[in-house]
Amino acid sequence: ADHRDLHLSFRRQRQLCLRDWSWRLHEMPEKLIRITRRLVRELEPLRFSDPIACDYNQLVYARRAHEQYIRRFARRGVESVLLGINGGPFGMAQTGVPFGEVHHVRDWLGIEEKIDKPPLEHPKRPIQGFDCTRSEVSGARLWGWAKETFGKPESFFKQFYIVNFCPLIFMEDSGRNLTPDRCPSEVREKLLEICTRALRDTVEYLGPRRVIGVGNFAEGRARECFEDLPVEIGKVLHPSPRSPAANRGWAEAARRDLERCGVKLPA
Repeated sequence: ADHRDLHLSFRRQRQLCLRDWSWRLHEMPEKLIRITRRLVRELEPLRFSDPIACDYNQLVYARRAHEQYIRRFARRGVESVLLGINGGPFGMAQTGVPFGEVHHVRDWLGIEEKIDKPPLEHPKRPIQGFDCTRSEVSGARLWGWAKETFGKPESFFKQFYIVNFCPLIFMEDSGRNLTPDRCPSEVREKLLEICTRALRDTVEYLGPRRVIGVGNFAEGRARECFEDLPVEIGKVLHPSPRSPAANRGWAEAARRDLERCGVKLPA
C-alpha cells in the first residue's frame, strides 16, 4: 500500500507540474500582448503636427498578425533581442511584423492575417496588407539572412526575437518616412517615454542576455533604455538600401557585427 501511495503521489506531482507548465506557456505570450495593448492605449491620445502629415499604428489595424507573431515566436530566456526603431511602409506597415516584408512573413514565418485600414490613409502609402506587391528591402535582407542562416523560423527564434521601439509610422506630405526623433518637440518627450516603458517591460519579461540595435539610432535608444539593467548592448548594421555599406553586402556585415557582439551563429 505504501508503494502504491508513493506512486500515486509522484504521478499527482507530475500532473500538477505539467498543468503548471502548460499554464506558463499560455501565459507567456499573453503577457507581451497585454504590454502591446497598453502601449496602444497610451499612444492613442497623442496628436502630431508638422512635419508629420499622417501616422499609422500597426498594433491597431494589423493587430491580428502582430499578436500571431508574438504567440508563435516570443519566448522567455531568448539569447538576443534585435531592436528596430519603427516600421517601414512596405514592411511592418503592411504585415504587422517587425521588418515584415510580405514574402518572408507569409511564406517563411507562416503568418497571413486580415489587415484592416488605418483611420487616415496617406494616398502615397496605401495599406494593402498581404496583397502588397512591393518589397521592403530592409525586411527582405534581414529575414532573408535569417532564413539562409537558420533554415527554419523555429531555429532562428530559439536564439533571437525582433521588436521595434515604436509602433507608429510617421510620414511627411510627400510620403517620406520619419523616425520618432523627428516628431514635434511638444509630443516627442511623451512619445519616447511611452515607448521606452513598453520596451523595458518587454525586455525584462523576455530576459535576454543582450539587446542589439539595428542601426545607430536603435543602439542609442537601447543604451538609454537599459543603462540600469544587466543586459549587454550591441549594434548591427541597418539593412536599409540608403546605406552604402549595406548595399555592399549586408548579410556578411551583419554576421561580423553579431559575432563582435558575442553571438554564435551556425557555420
